[in-house]
Amino acid sequence: MSGQTQVIVATAVFLLTYAVIVSEKIHRSVAALVGAAIVVLTGILKPEEAVHAIDFNTIGLLVGMMIIVGITRQTGVFEYLAIKAARQSKGEPLRIMAALSLVTAVTSAFLDNVTTVLLIVPVTFAIAGQLQISPVPFLIAEIIASNIGGTATLIGDPPNIMIGSQTHLGFMDFVINLTPVIIVIYILTVLCLSLIYRRQLVARPELQEKIMTLNEKDEIKDPVLLKKCLLVLFLTIAGFVLHQYLHLESSVIALSGASLLLLISREDPEHALHAVEWPVIFFFVGLFVVVGALEKVGVIEAVARFSLGVTHGKLIPAGMLILWISALASAFVDNIPFVATMIPLIHDMGRLGGMTNLDLLWWALSLGACLGGNGTVIGASANVVVIGMAEKRGLFISFLGYMKVAFPLMLMSIVVSMVYLLFWHHYHGLISLGGTLAVAVVLGLLTRLINRYLYRSQDRAAAEKMKSRYNEV
Repeated sequence: MSGQTQVIVATAVFLLTYAVIVSEKIHRSVAALVGAAIVVLTGILKPEEAVHAIDFNTIGLLVGMMIIVGITRQTGVFEYLAIKAARQSKGEPLRIMAALSLVTAVTSAFLDNVTTVLLIVPVTFAIAGQLQISPVPFLIAEIIASNIGGTATLIGDPPNIMIGSQTHLGFMDFVINLTPVIIVIYILTVLCLSLIYRRQLVARPELQEKIMTLNEKDEIKDPVLLKKCLLVLFLTIAGFVLHQYLHLESSVIALSGASLLLLISREDPEHALHAVEWPVIFFFVGLFVVVGALEKVGVIEAVARFSLGVTHGKLIPAGMLILWISALASAFVDNIPFVATMIPLIHDMGRLGGMTNLDLLWWALSLGACLGGNGTVIGASANVVVIGMAEKRGLFISFLGYMKVAFPLMLMSIVVSMVYLLFWHHYHGLISLGGTLAVAVVLGLLTRLINRYLYRSQDRAAAEKMKSRYNEV
């Protein structure tokens, strides 16, 4: 097969694979594996080249964390946190939405987004049922919070895992450089959601009191196992914090943590491995091979040269271009294949453009791909899972119904990210970090004042509603 033919075949396979993944007519794992098989069978990649194209650091990190989360979820700790948050909110719907969003965001920063929403959503339905209000505002807030929280750390979202694996960036790099702006975005998002849903989230006082009768301690199913899981989670996260200094890959830390938990919990390995989402793992495997073929035949380098021409080889225009393209693309297509394609593209842009420090581009890709997933119901896996869980309970959230709330919030988060990246580029270091956190504190105080006003308005509305009912009687 000639070089030109290889370029055509590799490009066609990539585009067809992407089209099938977007259409969801065939499972995305099957589409990726078929695409990988074609590029190997046609000789574009030799079998050993296909193996080298697979990023086993990403695979190992995902498998290790899935095992740890799978065992930990058996303890009921996630349900405990959700009910605890609801009780701390004193049964007030707006506060419950904010509290559940916070639990979702923080949990998603350290665990898989899909696992987080799978555990939080059933509790959300129970709480909404107790209050006799629609769970839709809670569900939309949790979807958005899961994607925002997942952006904050290396292990919070698959795009970040892939970026960290292919660059020099470690766990603390993500925390230091992304967490400050994520805090700002989270506060602004919750404030906007409170304003949007303030009239819908009104419950009668006697129903709010029923929430206070829930006992979060009843959700803890295995206290002994919980202690072991928390110990391993602490050690694993400590390992992530130190892995750059220990010169260990993040996958080694995750798999070591999983192995330790399997050992001390005496969990049946066969049962524990059921917690690993093997379709996701093989989706990554197939995808790496398909993108590896594009890289080998020179397609990615050609796109990199074109991008350099558009941005004139300047770092800031390139970063802004990557941020917005990533956000808009990730709102409508899965961000995992998009990021898998963009990583070698950015490497080539740096090499061809003589850019020695590409950190701005990596942060732009991370923020755009992770936050862009909030734009539509198909933008991220967590979105699809929550919508599916709602449909099983007879609650339909339409594409446009979700988009009219979430898409403007996504655009707001990207505008904030753009401002932050420009600020970060010019005032890199403690000034950038301190300034962003100071903005977060101010926004937090403003949010608290506005929420107090909303709660008083909510109480007045509830009182007027009760008074009108009394007059009718």
